[in-house]
Amino acid sequence: MNKFIAMAAIALIGAAGYQCTDSKRVNPFLEAYDTPYEIPPFDRITADDYLPALREGIRLHDQEIQAIIDNPDTPTFDNTILALDRSGEVLEKVVYVFGALTESNSNDSLQAISEEFMPLYSQHEDQVKMNSKLFERVKYLYDQRDKLGLASDQKRLVEETYKDFVNNGALLSEAKKKELSDINTRLSGLYLKFNKNLLEATNSFAVVVDKEEELSGLPASSIAVAAEEAKNRGLGDGHWVFTLHAPSRLPLLQYADNRELRRKVYEGYTTLATSGETNNLPVISDILKLRSQKAKLLGYPDFGSLQTSKVMAHTTQAAEDLLMKIWRPAVKRVHEEVAEMQALANAEGADFKIAPYDYYYYAEKVRKQKYDLDESKVREYFAVDSVRKGIFTMAEKLYDIRFTEMPDAPKYDPSVTVYDVTDGKTGEHLAVFMTDYFQRPSKRQGAWMSEFKSSWSNDSVSSRPIVYNVGNFSRPTADTPSLLTLDEVETLFHEFGHGLHGMLTRARYKSQAGTNVDRDFVELPSQIHEHWALEPELLRTYAHHYVTGDTIPDELIQKLQAASTHNQGFTTAELAGAALLDLQFGKLNPDGDVDVEAFMKQVDEQLGMPAELTYRYRAPYFKHVFGSDEYSSGYYTYLWAEVLDSDGFELFKEKGIFDPETAAKFRENVLEKGGSVDPMELYVNFRGHEPSVDALLRNRGLEPLPEINLKPKAGK
Repeated sequence: MNKFIAMAAIALIGAAGYQCTDSKRVNPFLEAYDTPYEIPPFDRITADDYLPALREGIRLHDQEIQAIIDNPDTPTFDNTILALDRSGEVLEKVVYVFGALTESNSNDSLQAISEEFMPLYSQHEDQVKMNSKLFERVKYLYDQRDKLGLASDQKRLVEETYKDFVNNGALLSEAKKKELSDINTRLSGLYLKFNKNLLEATNSFAVVVDKEEELSGLPASSIAVAAEEAKNRGLGDGHWVFTLHAPSRLPLLQYADNRELRRKVYEGYTTLATSGETNNLPVISDILKLRSQKAKLLGYPDFGSLQTSKVMAHTTQAAEDLLMKIWRPAVKRVHEEVAEMQALANAEGADFKIAPYDYYYYAEKVRKQKYDLDESKVREYFAVDSVRKGIFTMAEKLYDIRFTEMPDAPKYDPSVTVYDVTDGKTGEHLAVFMTDYFQRPSKRQGAWMSEFKSSWSNDSVSSRPIVYNVGNFSRPTADTPSLLTLDEVETLFHEFGHGLHGMLTRARYKSQAGTNVDRDFVELPSQIHEHWALEPELLRTYAHHYVTGDTIPDELIQKLQAASTHNQGFTTAELAGAALLDLQFGKLNPDGDVDVEAFMKQVDEQLGMPAELTYRYRAPYFKHVFGSDEYSSGYYTYLWAEVLDSDGFELFKEKGIFDPETAAKFRENVLEKGGSVDPMELYVNFRGHEPSVDALLRNRGLEPLPEINLKPKAGK
């Protein structure tokens, strides 16, 4: 969701221009794109282009930064901060594309290039942020910021730029800067190793079924996907293959009557990347040690304090306090949910206690019993193309924007769809939007939004963004389209909300545009748009049966509304538990190796983790936290932002979910402003008051409980 490019300064890395045996060929990154709206020409980019383009991008960036430093004039916003913000165009182009394809279309060549690419880029970033002469100019402006007559967004950018330099070592001695740079380079390598291990471990796991009776309970669509997977692996008829990718794993856990099959898949997932050549446990231990060293170098007691100093929460304690207000009501509901499940299992003659691999299965049974709602039948109204129509209809009704497919536009995979996004009234081009929804082995798990081109503007010229959404939904089969679960429907709306944040931005500066906001504010646009997914007024426009074309019936809508808070104990506890685990990792200051499994067990006990569930992500596959530092000590932000989105959507419910005035206030104050204004100020401008956790609890159907905090840890 965030830019890959940070501000840059002089690099000590020598770099020559692009060399090619074909003298007529020019590296696509090193010339202006001659494509519609400057979409990257993916068909002309080869693996051999990345490293030469990176080195040339660094060289050109060095020249731009040196020009800023050598400017004899007194530092001004334009000749220093704005010049930094606009620098590095070539570097930005290559890093955006390389970052996108290594996440969504990886291969052995890209993995190999990453081992050289990412350290070079990391070192270059460090040399920017630790450049003392560049920092002198930034500090001058920071010290004079109240006397320069700056606009509010300019003053904020000066302050954020100064903070970014300081948090990246600008105040350190040269020796300490070298130490910090070495740490960052080593961390970059460890993140690569973590992600590579996770991808390989995920793709290597499979459960093969060769008896049809073992498929009892599974929806026909899931069986078809498993049969297709078996065929792709060279297995004959009468075989079905289940993997750990969500479109395969989750329906099996939810519907498979075969308890042993559920156990195999669940335990395969929860022990993912914990042994053999793809073992991430020692990788995590090394990451934790280096993060602690980095925090101490920068003057923070621990890595969590460093990370939260940059965002709305400001401290790990503030984040933890919020989470505990949610955790305890969620755990109370978990115990109630398990009691319902156990009673149902007992009534069916079961002779076992509900185990973690039973939770999804019996939660679905309880849903059917209490609400007469069968999600496997509900999925038939949510073909992926129908849901995509739903998000576009929502955006048209709220913000009066249009999406027109560009069938001939460049794309990095045949399954990608590209759209021209325009203003409904003026026809103005606002953005390019791409969707990449289907699972493939070359794509990491999860769903996300990012961009191929940044947004910025001045009085006469502007650059509009190229934004994309990635998902991991099941592929269509020969006779069935991709049918989404309710969770996947919400995921599609969620990532589209991030996309709107990127597409509708009007911030003037790259560093403040779109999703370049505080980490615990960035999830507000994504999560608030999830609320529209099951609103009856919108459902009737897009939820149509994939065979008959019939609109979803009112009776089914009513059942969906009634069951909207079903299983929220489980859903909330696994999310809050993962966020609390992340914060506890951020408090560590290890002297030696960390026994990661033992530490997780310790946190389990401290939290009172119910035996029937675990964290949404255990550490070895917690990519948010250990695949980079983007969400480290920041996974709590999903729930922090949900406090905002739950409270904010109550205004839409009060005024009307498509009320033009409310939508305009949200667009103007949240989607367009980006990071140009303090996030709480933006929220209050939209909502009229600061939020409280009560709205989140109401939205999830949970009851508040007296507050209680975790006991302080020793930090070892």
